[in-house]
Amino acid sequence: MGSVSNESFDQFLDSLKEAGVEISNERELRERLAEAQRWRFAFATLAANGRQLGIRFQDARSGVSDADIHRAFARFEFPAKLESSFAASLRADH
Repeated sequence: MGSVSNESFDQFLDSLKEAGVEISNERELRERLAEAQRWRFAFATLAANGRQLGIRFQDARSGVSDADIHRAFARFEFPAKLESSFAASLRADH
């Protein structure tokens, strides 16, 4: 899941926020990703199961840019399946 070693999780999270995604308990998320050897895998796990830790991803402005989300997931070489489930979860929370 990704050979882009020079790209950081900070850049990825910033690109999600620029796309209109609000991250609840962002500090906890960033700390956990910093500790992970494979931050992409850790992100996928926390995106799916982070609610118990208060980690949530929401549409911050009622109009998250699907194109920007796609660009972020593609740039950081996430699987398309993860991208689509992430985007669907943003829509489901509204």
